[in-house]
Amino acid sequence: MAVSFAVHLVWELAQLPLYLLADESKGALAYAVLHCTAGDALIAGGAYLLAGFALREPDWPVDRPWSGAIIAFPLGIAYTAWSEWDNVYRAGNWAYASGMPLVLGIGLAPLLQWIVVPALVLVLVRGRRTPQYDARAPIDGTFSRSKP
Repeated sequence: MAVSFAVHLVWELAQLPLYLLADESKGALAYAVLHCTAGDALIAGGAYLLAGFALREPDWPVDRPWSGAIIAFPLGIAYTAWSEWDNVYRAGNWAYASGMPLVLGIGLAPLLQWIVVPALVLVLVRGRRTPQYDARAPIDGTFSRSKP
């Protein structure tokens, strides 16, 4: 989770110029970045848990990364699309700067965030961990049974 938070924080900082906030003081910008990054961490955690439940595999990033990604990535994208629409068009919490490319009225940067960041986190996590194998099974996966 810490890896996800860190990578989302970097993304939030990078995309900040693509947004317009009512209050652009340093304190307000810092709050916005931390608030959004915390939200990203919650979205990522929720998507991770839902993928784990669906696959019945809590360690899916290591054992079944593609299967988990097929579940988790669209969840992040869907929630983000709704949240962006809600915050930009309904609540007016922020707006898009002229440099933000739009897809159906939603900012492209936050949508890409839920493809790029989770993929990068999967690569980073898989690089640090290895799947757990049954210590009783030989490496080639076969058992030789000797008759008593």
